Amino acid sequence: MSSLPISAIADSKPATDSARPEATLRTPGWLREPLLHFLLLGGALFGIDHYVVGLRDDPDTIVITTEVDDEIEGVFETASGREPSPQEMTSLQQIWLDNEVLYREGLAMQLDKGDDAIRERVIFKALSVIDANTKLPAYDDEVLRAWFESHRNKYDEPARYDFQEAVLSGDNSEAAVRAFAARLNSAETGEANAGLRVFKGRPQANLEQSYGSDFVAALAQSPTGAWQALPAGKGWRAIRLEGLSPPKPADFQALRGIVLQDWTDATMAEQRTAAVRALAKKYRIKFEVVSE
Repeated sequence: MSSLPISAIADSKPATDSARPEATLRTPGWLREPLLHFLLLGGALFGIDHYVVGLRDDPDTIVITTEVDDEIEGVFETASGREPSPQEMTSLQQIWLDNEVLYREGLAMQLDKGDDAIRERVIFKALSVIDANTKLPAYDDEVLRAWFESHRNKYDEPARYDFQEAVLSGDNSEAAVRAFAARLNSAETGEANAGLRVFKGRPQANLEQSYGSDFVAALAQSPTGAWQALPAGKGWRAIRLEGLSPPKPADFQALRGIVLQDWTDATMAEQRTAAVRALAKKYRIKFEVVSE
């Protein structure tokens, strides 16, 4: 049994800071994208043999068994270091289900001939047949501009922050960090030298994920060049703002070619997904119930 690794797609541009704060757990970006983008990565995200998971009794019935769920949870935990949430689990089960539908349709079309019945290749071949019958709808600048406006967060340049963080060991209460910041502002900088973190060009969304919205709001109001005690999650941080670049709205005409490609990819992926979901209606979907 084999499985392909899952990699989270970053939501923001790569950070250029010399050190990063603790990682913040968040829903991977790939769970929010059109599903069939990821089927193209190699067919099956989960390599459970299809005879184990669905063809026991009725070829028109797909059973999502406990083996499937265990494999899904194991792959996710390996990639993210935590168990999937119920919402993430539902999304991952749907990905597996789409793959199983494609696999069975590929077998029905005899796409396994000459290919040793390798699951991933059969799925890819079945998806290729669907893709060949998928047509891009007509579009003009009005269609592209509307899509651009609804996805502005992908194109607008976000506010970016340059700042330093002095790490205080132990007590990170408001009172302790405020006293620490006061000492730093009075030129007693020796205690901060070993724990100084420097961040350059950090986008606002990235900071909100790492530190929280209250931190970003306070940072935006902070004077430059002075140490401040700012709230961040469950504690406080000693921060000195060095510079702030305001957000810059993207220009549609300048990015039209990129927008066209993104719209094309998203539209084709949505149509592929719809085609696979239509095929899935011919099957009875069951979930194996574990008796306690």
